Amino acid sequence: MNHLIVYAHPHQGSFNNAILDTVTAALKAKGHEICVRDLYKLNFHPVLTPTDTASLREGRAPADIKTEQEHLANADVITFIYPIWWTGLPAIIKGYVDRTFSYGFAYQYNSEGGIDKLFTGKKGILINTYGTPGDVYETSGMNEALRKTSESGIFDFCGIEVLEHFLFGGVTSVATDETRKEMLARVHDKFSSF
Repeated sequence: MNHLIVYAHPHQGSFNNAILDTVTAALKAKGHEICVRDLYKLNFHPVLTPTDTASLREGRAPADIKTEQEHLANADVITFIYPIWWTGLPAIIKGYVDRTFSYGFAYQYNSEGGIDKLFTGKKGILINTYGTPGDVYETSGMNEALRKTSESGIFDFCGIEVLEHFLFGGVTSVATDETRKEMLARVHDKFSSF
């Protein structure tokens, strides 16, 4: 199985990095093909430019978009790992979606007025961390908003079946080392199930 991991965190020693290491170790142990796209290491340009949109409309994806689209096309499972900042996606992740999940590649409108979901058949997993205690996000409805935005608004919109969405709250505020180990164990168990 081909796994694409789109990873975004600027700090090498972050908990997100521990999650990435856990995911890759679990998948390697099962013999899966893994491609990690570390957007910060790649210095991925997140801004969709007028030149990008003109090229995409002409069917000529710019080289950096084309590279990422090839990875997306080859993936059976797409995993996004990123922190939640200001109750949303970091700019680099949002820009990745803006630039690579393009019309005619990830989705398109059909003659009946509906949407053709061009990623149908692919599976997806989202892993998010945030500093606010998890119960605050849960009771305020923020977790549900994050699910709608990322699961429904991005993955499902393009046909990706969401297998799991981990929302790990309080990782930098109230979580203990033991709690973080339990979070990593949940991630390990999920990726060991493939």
